[in-house]
Amino acid sequence: ALKILLYVSVGLWSKHVLPFPSQVVYNRVGKCGSRTVVLLLRILSEKHGFNLVTSDIHNKTRLTKNEQMELIKNISTAEQPYLFTRHVHFLNFSRFGGDQPVYINIIRDPVNRFLSNYFFRRFGDWRGEQNHMIRTPSMRQEERYLDINVCILENYPECSNPRLFYIIPYFCGQHPRCREPGEWALERAKLNVNENFLLVGILEELEDVLLLLERFLPHYFKDVLSIYKNPEHRKLGNLTVTVKKTVPSPEAIQILYQRMRYEYEFYYYVKEQFHLLKRKFGLKSHIRKPRPRPEFFIPSPLETEEPIDDEEEDDEKWLEDIYKR
Repeated sequence: ALKILLYVSVGLWSKHVLPFPSQVVYNRVGKCGSRTVVLLLRILSEKHGFNLVTSDIHNKTRLTKNEQMELIKNISTAEQPYLFTRHVHFLNFSRFGGDQPVYINIIRDPVNRFLSNYFFRRFGDWRGEQNHMIRTPSMRQEERYLDINVCILENYPECSNPRLFYIIPYFCGQHPRCREPGEWALERAKLNVNENFLLVGILEELEDVLLLLERFLPHYFKDVLSIYKNPEHRKLGNLTVTVKKTVPSPEAIQILYQRMRYEYEFYYYVKEQFHLLKRKFGLKSHIRKPRPRPEFFIPSPLETEEPIDDEEEDDEKWLEDIYKR
């Protein structure tokens, strides 16, 4: 699927001829900064001349076999180079005889993502006070103003599994078992990250995500970081911040951690892979000290403050291998 050749400019690695992907899919995870990234992509597509293919379908992530075939056909016939983006669980193009595109995505701390979505559904964002009424017009008042602690502690469906099992299916895929919280879906999601995703970034380190996207996919993301830092864009980005968020009690947070244990194992796996990638290209983490991770399930993450000194693998060869996946 990677048919176009690209000269990578001198930067973190030397000039080298690499296959360049002409088919990129950003199957964006909800409430993980995707609206900010889509705003950037609209600017970038005009600036660089690639085909940005978006979808008006926002709430259908699971597809039947026929729907998968139809969507893959529509994506595959788009003018190249294209970047397709939609909220949709991972699609295996090769299963239906298509060229497998390069995937990218961004995730965030699972509890923070859940809380952002919980309040966004009810109260929208700064783009307009009535935004939430347009998005969820049929929501009853008692549901709209349901206290988050009551929802969690009294085990309402919205605050329980399988509804909390949200991030992993975006990487596991369309198999019915991908929607069942457990080891099978978790391991399949990890496998797909390794085999089909060029980059899965962490929203808490968005500037580093954008920098790596610019390095890996310059035809799409060149200058993305400078555009993102532009005060005019920051003004637009602030409009997508969810309003009226409140923090649940420590007891409720701990319950969420327990219910989202697989989500957290996946999140920290991706985070560690992302930090290894940053270190490989000489990027140090300059972020606020994170709040303590749940201690009941997951071992401590790798430290990322210092670059790897004992890495012998040639960077150019390593990047070439990524594109050959």
